Amino acid sequence: MLDLGKLATDLSAVMQPVGQAKGLPNALYTSTEAMALERERIFKDGWVCIGFGKDAPVAGSVMPVDLLGMPLLMVRDAQGTLRVFENVCRHRGMILVEAPGTVPGVIRCPYHSWCYSHDGALRATPHVGGPGVNTHDCIDPAKTGLTPVRSGSYLDMVFVNISGTAPAFDDWIAPLRSRWADFEGRGVHHGSSFRLQVACNWKLAVENYCESYHLPWIHPGLNSYSRLEDHYHIEAPRAFSGQGTVVYNPRLDPDLSFPNFDGLPEKWDTGAEYVSLYPNVLIGIHRDHMYGIRLDPVAQDRTIEHIEIYYTTPEAATGGALATLREKNAAMWKEVFIEDIFVVEGMQKGRGAPNFDGGRFSAVMDSPTHCFHDWVAARLG
Repeated sequence: MLDLGKLATDLSAVMQPVGQAKGLPNALYTSTEAMALERERIFKDGWVCIGFGKDAPVAGSVMPVDLLGMPLLMVRDAQGTLRVFENVCRHRGMILVEAPGTVPGVIRCPYHSWCYSHDGALRATPHVGGPGVNTHDCIDPAKTGLTPVRSGSYLDMVFVNISGTAPAFDDWIAPLRSRWADFEGRGVHHGSSFRLQVACNWKLAVENYCESYHLPWIHPGLNSYSRLEDHYHIEAPRAFSGQGTVVYNPRLDPDLSFPNFDGLPEKWDTGAEYVSLYPNVLIGIHRDHMYGIRLDPVAQDRTIEHIEIYYTTPEAATGGALATLREKNAAMWKEVFIEDIFVVEGMQKGRGAPNFDGGRFSAVMDSPTHCFHDWVAARLG
C-alpha cells in the first residue's frame, strides 16, 4: 500500500532549496499505486503529449493512442484540423479504431455500425429504432457525437488535457514559446523516426535528460565537441528545465550540411538547447533541425521513447540529396539516447534499495533535475 502520509512528508523534503532537498521517494518509481496517482494528478489534470501531427498527415487520417489505459483518437478532418476524441463509440463503449490509417468516409463502429464524421458528429445509427428504422427519439445526434478532448500543438507535438481543468494551452506553452521565439512560425518537416523501449520509470528519463552533469562519462563522443564546460542550465520552475550548449557543431559530413532556419540570431550559429517539457516531452532544438521525444509511461518500470526528427525544409526532410546525411544524424542521436539506457535502468534497479531516501542534489550541477522533482512533488502533494 502507498502510505500517503509518508508520501506527503517525503514530498515536503523534495520541495526544499536544491542544496537541502532530497530526491523523489522510491515508491514513486516502483509502486503501481503511485503510477495510478500520477495518472490522475499529472497525466489527466495537466497537458500531456500523445503524439505528433505527422501521425495523422492528411484528411481522413486516424491515429489511436493509449494513454495509461485511456483510449484516445487523433483525427485529421476535411479542413485539415487535427482533433482528438475518446476512441469509443457513444453507444456501448466499443473501441472505434484499432490501428493507424486513413478513413476516407465515416468512422464506423465495428459493433453496431454507428458512424461518425471526422469532426466527431454522429452520422448514422442503423436499425436503432428496429429493423430498417435508422433513427429514434431516444438518440439525439446533436448530443451523441464523439467525446472531444482538449488539444493543442507546438512544433508538431500534439498535447491533450483529459480533465478539461488545465489552463488554456496557449497560456501553458507560452513560457517555452517565448524562450524559443526565434523559431516561432517556422514550419518543421518530418524526416526520421525510431523508438526505444527502456526498463525504467518515465521520470528517470526526464530527470536524466535535464542535466549535462553526466556528459563526460556517459556521452564521450558528444563531449568531444560539446564539453561539460560549454553547457548552461535552463530552468523555468513548474514548467520545464534542461540544458543548452554554446558549441553545437557536429561534423557528420565534410561536404554536406542541412539548411538552417532562415534569419536566426547569431547565437544559434553554434548554440542548441535541450529541454524537458513536463511531464513527458524531451526536445532538442538546433539551427538546422529539431527533435521531439514523447515518453509513453506504459508501466511504473517501463517506458517507450518515441523519437521524431524534423528539418527546416521538405527537401532536407525527405529529399534524396541529403538522405545519407539524415541517416547519419538519426544514427548519431540514436547512439546518444542508447548511451543513456544503462543509466536510467540502473537507477530504476537502485530504487529497490530499501534505505535509499531519494538521494541528494549538487546545488551547482543538479538544479534542472531538482526543478523537475519539485514540479512532480507540487503536482502530487
